[in-house]
Formats: sequence, C-alpha cells, structure tokens
Amino acid sequence: MPARHTRLAPRSTHGELAAALAALREEFEVPAEFPAAARAEAAASVPEPAPLADLREIPFATLDPLGAKDLDQAFHLEARGSGWRVRYAIADLPAFVRPGAALDAEARRRGQTLYLPDGSVPLHPRELSEGRASLLPGEERPAFVWTIDLDAAGAEVAARVERARVRSRARLDYAAAQRAIDAGAATGPLALLPELGALRIAQERSRGGASLNLPEEEIVRDGSGYRIERRFPLPVEEWNAQLSLLAGMAAGGIMLAGGIGILRTMPEPDAAALAEFRARVSALGRPWPAGLGYGDYLRGLAPGTPATAAVLQAAAALFRGADYAAFDETGGEPRLARPADPRQAAIAAPYAHVTAPLRRLVDRWGLVVCAALCAGREVPEWVRESLPEVPGLMRASNQRAGRISSAALDRVEAALVRDRVGEAFDAVVIEVRGDRARVQLAEPAVTAFCPADGLAAGTPARVRVTSADVPSGAIGLALLGRSPAGGSAAGRSAAGRAAAPEGETSSR
Repeated sequence: MPARHTRLAPRSTHGELAAALAALREEFEVPAEFPAAARAEAAASVPEPAPLADLREIPFATLDPLGAKDLDQAFHLEARGSGWRVRYAIADLPAFVRPGAALDAEARRRGQTLYLPDGSVPLHPRELSEGRASLLPGEERPAFVWTIDLDAAGAEVAARVERARVRSRARLDYAAAQRAIDAGAATGPLALLPELGALRIAQERSRGGASLNLPEEEIVRDGSGYRIERRFPLPVEEWNAQLSLLAGMAAGGIMLAGGIGILRTMPEPDAAALAEFRARVSALGRPWPAGLGYGDYLRGLAPGTPATAAVLQAAAALFRGADYAAFDETGGEPRLARPADPRQAAIAAPYAHVTAPLRRLVDRWGLVVCAALCAGREVPEWVRESLPEVPGLMRASNQRAGRISSAALDRVEAALVRDRVGEAFDAVVIEVRGDRARVQLAEPAVTAFCPADGLAAGTPARVRVTSADVPSGAIGLALLGRSPAGGSAAGRSAAGRAAAPEGETSSR
C-alpha cells in the first residue's frame, strides 16, 4: 500500500504522541541540525557568477499550499498563435552549493526534505530553501527556466532550459487560486491554467498515462481530541502538476538525446498485479470494464467520493518498482549504459525529476545536465563523476522516508484510538494477506489488521479495538463479524467528513 499524505497540525503536538514522535526521530536518526560547516557555507553562499539570461520582465507566479516558503517553481503561460508557450522557472539551488563541500555532503546524506507529522526536516538550511534560493515574490533570483512550446492540442513542439534571472510577481495558494478560477476572476497566467491543464490531461490520456490524485489526510485536534480529515486535490492542483510533468518529460527527452542524465523509471505492472487490482476494485463495487484502458478507467471515476479514494489506494499498489537510472554514454567509452526501458510507466514516457531542487537531491543533477546540453556545453565533470552515486542515494533516502512516514502514521493512528479501547467500529476491508485482513475504521479513519475469517477486499466488517500502544504504534483489533449491508462503513463516514481547514497544508 502507498504512503498516505498525513500531517499533524502543530497545535496538536503534545503529551504521549509528541513524545512518541520525538522518539521516532531518534530511532531513525533524523538530523535535527545541520553541521556547523554546512551552516556556515549556507550563510556565506552567494549565487555563482555566470552569464544569465535576463527574464525579470516575465510575470512569473508561484502556486503552492498556503503558507509554503520553499518555492521551487514559478510558471508563466502565454497563448502564441494557435499554440502555447510555457515558461517554468525552477529555483537555481546548484548556484548556491559548491560540489564536494560541506553543504553538498550533508544534502547527499539527507537526500530529500522529510515531512513528518510534527514538522518538516529540510534538505537544505531554511535560509536557503525558504530564503535566498526560494522564488519568493518581488525578489530577484537565479533560476533554471524551461521554455516549452506546445501546439494547439497541447503537444510539445520544442523545449529548452537556460539559467536566467527572474522575479516572481505573485505567491498563489491552491484554495485561493481555485476560488478565483471558479469565480471567473483569475488573471494573468492563472487564467490560462485551466485550459492548458485540460489539454495536457488529454495528452496524458492519448499517451496511455495515468495520474494518481490520492486524497490527502490531515491529523487535527479539537476539543474532542484527534481526528483524520481527508481532502481531495483541487482541480488547480492537478493542472499545476501537469506543468511539472511537462518539464520532467522534456528533461527526459533532452537527456536521452544528449546521452547523459538520470531518469525516473518504473516498469509496467505485471499480469498478476493487474489481475489482483481488477479483483479488488470489483469487490469495492467499481469494476474495471474489459477493453477500457487503465488511465481511462481511473479518469472515469467520480471525483471526491469515498469509493474513488478506495480505488485510488488500490491502484497505487500497481505503481511499484520506481527507481532512478543514471547513464552516461558521452566521451567515447560509455561510463553508464542507458536503461533498456527508459520510460516511467504511469506517465507513459521518459521522465526525470527536475522541478524540486530545494526539496529533492536528484533534481540538482538533472537541471545541470539539461542546461549544459541545451547550451551546447560539456556537462560539468563533478556531475559525471558523481552521477553513478545518485540513484543509490535517492533509493536510500526514499526508503528511509517511507519507513519514517509509515512509523509516524502508526503512532498517530494509535493515539486516535488510545482512549477508545473496547469500543466497536464499522470498517471496510482494504486487502487480505493470508489469514489477516487490513481494514479501515469508519471513524476515525484508522487502518490496522484483524483476523480475515473469510473476509474479502471491499467487504464491510465490524471490529473491536482491543489495544492501542502509542509509543510503538501497535493497534489490536478483534473481528466481530460482517457489518450490515448498505455500503462500506468507511465510505459512509468519509463522505461526511469536512475538508481540511485552510492554512493546514499537507506535504507537497
């Protein structure tokens, strides 16, 4: 099962749960501070002197969760004749980090920003990631600027990236942007985003790709205690994500043409995984019709419903085997061969991570490679020398982030039912593993295992909480029997939960 997007509102961090989360950081050796040498480098760093294009007149805007300060991307859209021009500015973090020095070494050790229920652990010191390197509005910044021309149908015609000086004009947040679009009050590049986003989604459909817009879950606390609230992504978030995908696919193409780079790959799901998925969604009451493409099936689901959330969780099990593949076939004898299949199966195209350098290590290499190739220059030797190490660094970082996220969620969920041991709950079966069934309670939306005893995925059940240990995150459930007919209990409850309040944002 995939990691669920969950965070704990800061006001909720106290008592036994806060202690358990703090212990978790110690258990996984999550770094609390940056080494003194890395901090000193960050404090003294200035963008490296380089000839930069002057694109400060372009009215870029950022679009992120409310309150975000680590602003990696800014966009500008323009209708040109029958087609489009997309400009996508990415924070030039490489301009601030000297390869081989202390800050670089610490970033390689961390690999990515960690988003934990009790706060984030940044990849770079915040004075960079939320300050001098962030694309904050009104501030002149160095950036890698993608210029991608599209035809009338939204298909790529040409793409390049260059280092430039930019100045963002506006910091937009998802909720306010969606309200402006819905009210017909959006202006500038935001006004064009719905049309272009729809075209790019149509292009995804034609490629056979499929985006998984999993609902985000947030842990909040009020006078009655903790609860999990589910929020489905807004349309503007999906349109915005299409811009990042566009840049990533352009980068993949540039790397393959240039013979050097690092791709994000993922194999097609095998027949057994597809058969299991068909069985699960059929049990959930949303069968996948024969002859309908996988992406078309997902896009045809009713947005924002509990049943769709369950199907998307099941679909995420197909998105396995994602990896990074570095290759270098330049300079005579290839140092690293390109992957036999360079595609990312869910995107249905070659793809590279190049849009989040403030929060993800690998993007620094991808951006520098693409900028050098587009400028007709040699890729820097530090990139070529270190390229073979990057996939391993990212694998280790992703595994660590996944384990920490799963362990943190276990402890939060145990806290949600700690005072309800002995109570009975309606639940729905998510999956069956041998003699155990993984179920989700109706309210709160907690998952745990109980005896299977003939249960199948998608069936309702009645369970009793027998134990809940916050320090370990262990929850014990006893199966009482099948729930009455009338739809899944978890679905009925989720339908009645309110969206997360404005200002309480999840990890990006």
